[in-house]
Amino acid sequence: MPTFSLTRTVPLPLDEAWRRITEWPRHTITVPLTGIRVLTPGPTRVGTRFTARTGIGPLAVDDTMEVTVWRPPVGDEGGVCRLEKRGRVIRGWARIEVVPGPGGRSRVVWQEELRVRFLPRAFDGVVARMARVVFGRGMNRLLRRA
Repeated sequence: MPTFSLTRTVPLPLDEAWRRITEWPRHTITVPLTGIRVLTPGPTRVGTRFTARTGIGPLAVDDTMEVTVWRPPVGDEGGVCRLEKRGRVIRGWARIEVVPGPGGRSRVVWQEELRVRFLPRAFDGVVARMARVVFGRGMNRLLRRA
């Protein structure tokens, strides 16, 4: 079960960094061949479920997630969101935290435990390295675009 953590400090107020990183349909701009379908009515809250489907036709994989913690930033206090991955192939969790950073900026921390069913543990290192690259690029794009 590879676990990884990524941190970005951005020149955005807390609420804007939070909006950009937790607006689930926007995540389609970060991963090629991926569509996101929110399965519950908005706004996002505990119990919100969505699926990221990556791939083409029968080679696509669903990453179904449910929000289990939802505390958006309020004033100068940071926010935290926890997702449980409940797909048949992709399991684990993700924790997204947006907190005050230096100089009025925001610090975004993304931690994730990623398990790919049927993939031997010998591949954990490769999965973690690939995930860091993909999620790192994704965070950069999400936090850069309005």
